[in-house]
Formats: sequence, C-alpha cells, structure tokens
Amino acid sequence: MMQKLEKFLMPIANALSKNKVLSAIRDGFLITVPITIVGSIFLLIANFPLEGFLSMMTSIFGEGWDAYLGRVSAIAFDCVALLGVLSIGYCYAREKGLENRIGGAVVALVCFLIITPQKAFVEVEGAAEAASFSGFQFTFLGTAGMFLAMITAILSVEIYAWAIRKKLVIKMPDGVPPAVMESFASLIPSAIAMTVFFVVGIIFDHTSFEYVHYFIYRVLQAPLVGLGRLSGFEVIYQFLSTLFWFFGINGPAVTNTIFSPIHKVLTVENYEAAQAGLEMTNIFTAGFSDFFCNFGGGGSTLGLVIMMAFLGKSNRMKTLGKLSLPAGIFGINEPLIFGLPIVLNPLMAIPFILAPVANTIIGYVATVTGIMPITLGVQLPWTCPIFFSGFLVTGSIMGSVVQIVQLAVDILIYYPFFKLLDKRYLDDESKTSDKTDELDDLSFDDLEFD
Repeated sequence: MMQKLEKFLMPIANALSKNKVLSAIRDGFLITVPITIVGSIFLLIANFPLEGFLSMMTSIFGEGWDAYLGRVSAIAFDCVALLGVLSIGYCYAREKGLENRIGGAVVALVCFLIITPQKAFVEVEGAAEAASFSGFQFTFLGTAGMFLAMITAILSVEIYAWAIRKKLVIKMPDGVPPAVMESFASLIPSAIAMTVFFVVGIIFDHTSFEYVHYFIYRVLQAPLVGLGRLSGFEVIYQFLSTLFWFFGINGPAVTNTIFSPIHKVLTVENYEAAQAGLEMTNIFTAGFSDFFCNFGGGGSTLGLVIMMAFLGKSNRMKTLGKLSLPAGIFGINEPLIFGLPIVLNPLMAIPFILAPVANTIIGYVATVTGIMPITLGVQLPWTCPIFFSGFLVTGSIMGSVVQIVQLAVDILIYYPFFKLLDKRYLDDESKTSDKTDELDDLSFDDLEFD
C-alpha cells in the first residue's frame, strides 16, 4: 500500500515542485510574508486584546493614535496584490533565467497598473452621485486583485522573456555602462508586454465586465475563495500536506502553491471586514492553518516530542525527544521526521496524518460554536509558540484554551503508537547490550611459548 502511494504521489510532488509558474507564485508570496507580518504587528498593537491597553495608549498619545499605525497595516494588506505582482514577476523572471530580474518585476507591475481602473469614486454628502477623480482604489490593489496580479505577473514576464529570446533588443556599443545597456536592452521587450496589456484593457472596456479585474474576480477568484470557505477545505489541505511529509517531501512547499493564495485572500478579507466594522466570516485563514492545525511542525508532533522527552523508556526516544523539544516548541520538527524516523514508518503513519486532521475539525467546531472567536486578519510568524499564538491570533484567551485541548488530543492519538515504537527500540537496545564482543572471551592465562 505504501509503495503504491509513493509511486502515485512522488511524480505529482516532483511535477509541482519543478513547475516554474507554481514555484514563482509560491516564492513570490514568501517575499511578501515579512511585509504582512510587520503590518500585522502594527495592526495588533492598534487592536491589542487586553483590557485597559487602548485607554492607556490614548492617555499617553492622545485620541487617534491608532490611525498612525493604520498607515502601515493598510499598505501591508490593502496593497497585497501590488506587492504580489512585483514579487511574483521577479521570481518568474528568475525561473526563466533572465539576467535582468528587476526589469521583469517592473514590467509586471506596470502591466498590472495598465489594466487596473484609474478612476476612483467617493461618496460626497448631499450629492446625488459619487464624485470621481483620477487615481487607483485600494479595492483593486488588495484582495480583489490578488489572482489577477498572479496571472499578470506570469503572462507579462513570459512576453518579456520571449522578446529577449527572439533577440528583440537594442544592443549598445562596447564601453557603455552596464546599467544603460540593460535599460536599452529591456526597451523593446517592455514595450511589447505593455502594448499587449494595453490592448487587453481596451477589449475589456467594450464588454459587460468593463475591467479585467471584474472578469477575473467573478470567473476565477470568487469561486476559488468560495471553496476556501467550505468546511472540508482545510481538512484536505492538512491531509495532503502531511501525506507528502510522510514520504519525505516538504508538504506545504508542494500544497501551498495552490492553497496559499486562497488562505491569504481569506485572511485579508477578515482584516478588511474588521477595519470596516463588519463581522469577520472566514474561518480558514492563514492564522487558523498555522496555529490551530499543527503544533510542533508537520503532523502536529509536539505532543509526541513531549512524550518522548518525559515518558520515553528507550535511550533513543529520550535523547531524540529532549533534542527535538526546543525546536518543536517553535514549529520545527525535521530532526524528528528524519531522525525517529517518521518518514516511511508505517507504525507512525496513522497518528502523523490523523492528528492535524483532528486538530482542524476541533478548531472548526470551536469557532462555529462560538467557543473561540474567528481568527483576526493578522499574520504572525509561523514559529510563534502554542498558547501565545492562540491568544494573539484570536484576541481571546479561549484561543489558547482550544490549543491546549488540541495538544491533549494529539497526545492521546500518538500515545499507543509511541508506546509500541518505544518498546521496539527498548528491545533493540537490550538485545544490543546482551551481545558480547568475541574479544572479551579471550584469555592469555594459558598462553605458552615453549
């Protein structure tokens, strides 16, 4: 059974990990992670879930102090598509082997802005109609433009790279500074890519959609994000990620190429709803996935590591448990996955795959029943330890309580398999210690030289 699964999954994992488009999208979103984390910190300070904190800050800095912090968080979240098109364009230029990667990123950004509505509307009190002015709306630069940013980045850089491959470049004579040479070499490829998107924008102007943004959002993004709101979405994601890990493949590195954009959109939608004073409705955000599905890394192995360190009988279990515990608290468990090992270990397959799925179901039920609040639109580092992360990402101590319950369930799931494996290792160690070296039986008492 395991061999059949491995033969089926390995080609899929290899194809996804080697696909240039998916790799560029995955790496592009990773580039934006520090920006969103910093933005989340500013957002968290402005809305810190502790009684008396906000009033204390107001007494120190005066009314409206949080508006200044909002400038940072607004750029980090409301311009997420803008950041995405730039970073994905850069990564795809790298995947295409272009020397001028920044040139590819800039072309992607410009092409995205060409097809983005350049007229903004604002409600004016007493006016019958909304007033318009030239400018970009955050609406199109945020979550609503996320998938269009991905598509634009890939297509524009593809056109840009094609023109360079076809030698459609202006060559400068020797002696010209490299920066000037690169600039002129990018002129024609940039012009071709920009012209294509200029034509695309005009075509959509004469359709019922009016703008490419509306078309992509209705046809592609809305249905995909709708899948992210289904109760089985996160269960499928956790199951696939853990299954890949079992075969020694970094699961999230494969599955995040598909699931990460959806997580990101759902997270930012919660942020936008909170900023507008509306109810947050998305359960399966990036915060939920990071802090209520896995503890201690893939397979939610923190409970296993705790048992190994404090309940293990075999030297192998105790030593590996104590060595892995500090890293496991911060969500890193490669030493355990490859050292225990869990990879291709049939005995550990069931709890390793079952624990994250159980956590997901518990977290979902706790949220739906109102035991804990929906996760806020903040993004913390995935290394944030249990208990602290539950409180910060939900703004409630009940988030931490749910995490403790989930950890206890993980321990129960792993316990019988841990005992079996520990007993096996203990038996192996006792057999090894019973064996004596043949040299120990040698004696020189009867040795004669006559």
